[in-house]
Amino acid sequence: MILTTTPAIEGRTILEYRGVVFGEVISGVNFLRDFAASVRNFVGGRSGSYEEELIKARTQAMDEMANRAARLGADAVVGIDIDYEVLGEKGGMLMVTASGTAVKLA
Repeated sequence: MILTTTPAIEGRTILEYRGVVFGEVISGVNFLRDFAASVRNFVGGRSGSYEEELIKARTQAMDEMANRAARLGADAVVGIDIDYEVLGEKGGMLMVTASGTAVKLA
């Protein structure tokens, strides 16, 4: 499965558009991670625990989107867009959404 943010794939012809596909992940962040991140924010630096959670959620959303495209018989997903939102009371949930167009290639 080819995944790209571009509207086309160089050297390949799109034969058919199979539809828009999505992958969504909503992930809770636990108290220890929140506490470690708040300490890191206070003293400066990057929050490795939040970065790991973000990478994991993005990977899961992309995988889910690719699986849905494969079920439609697609060879690729073009025009991918990834969105991030904070949800829940006090921003305790992270939502990552990946979307794109499933296509069949020549």
